[in-house]
Amino acid sequence: MSGPAHGHGHPTAGGLGPPRTVEVASGAFAYVQPDGSWWINNAGFLVGSDRVTAVDTASTERRTQAFRRAVAAVSPHPVTTLVNTHHHGDHTNGNCLFPEASIIGHVRCREVMVDQRIGGLDAIFGAVEWGDLKVAPPDVTFSQQLDLWVGERRVELRYIGTPAHTTGDVVVWLPEEKVLFAGDLLFNGGTPFALMGSIQGSLAALEAIRRLAPAVIVPGHGGVCGPEAIDTVEGYLSWLTGVARDAHRAGVSPLEAARATDLGAFGQWLDPERIVGNLHRAYAELDGLPLGSPIDLAMAFGDMIAYNGGGPLRCLA
Repeated sequence: MSGPAHGHGHPTAGGLGPPRTVEVASGAFAYVQPDGSWWINNAGFLVGSDRVTAVDTASTERRTQAFRRAVAAVSPHPVTTLVNTHHHGDHTNGNCLFPEASIIGHVRCREVMVDQRIGGLDAIFGAVEWGDLKVAPPDVTFSQQLDLWVGERRVELRYIGTPAHTTGDVVVWLPEEKVLFAGDLLFNGGTPFALMGSIQGSLAALEAIRRLAPAVIVPGHGGVCGPEAIDTVEGYLSWLTGVARDAHRAGVSPLEAARATDLGAFGQWLDPERIVGNLHRAYAELDGLPLGSPIDLAMAFGDMIAYNGGGPLRCLA
């Protein structure tokens, strides 16, 4: 990893530190937003000779405008291309604030985003000031791989091959520099979340990432890391698979199973209530549903809130 980390702007809601721009390879930058909890994601950007390619945006107008300022502090060139790693609003709500950019995403990312809305989540996350935003889905889609050129740099956009965090996860791979923008296939210091994708698919996705042999990884949430993060997340998902198998066999509900489970070291991670959503997805797979099939998200989030003591989930977006 080259270059120092630079802070931009003022401390954000709840006393969190300011976002940091980290140069992960020459002309390639991670935009890391502390502390990586619900709706506080990472983004990134690649600087070419006369234009910039962005990787994801942010959840609110305020956060996305701060991202735009961070890009402008590094390069005077316009952002003409924007890649979405998946459809979730923390990575895509700010798309509309890049009107000059062509937006690229997986075909299933677009399919979901067409019917997506911004806000209306107070019952789950409490009041959030989303700002003046509208959904802007990808206008360029692909199904397997798309090569993108940023100046002389070839960038590979790869569908990970299976439902995992969502049904349309894309990684941004810089093969010469061995740098990977992993989206939410990897969390660093936060609990992985596969409710809208697949537990078994997430494990397969991690193996696909491992085969790339990245030297530097920009996770969807948390600090820039190395390939050791693959093993860490794999350890959680493998452990969760065992918890789900035993509880499912015993006829215990996902919420009951979560409440009876000692999280051990995983309890130190952000958003531990995601175990409940993950168990809902794991149970669906144990019941034989195809990977990524729709399940009752309202019930799963309701159970996460119950596990969390009945109040909204922690959100400082």
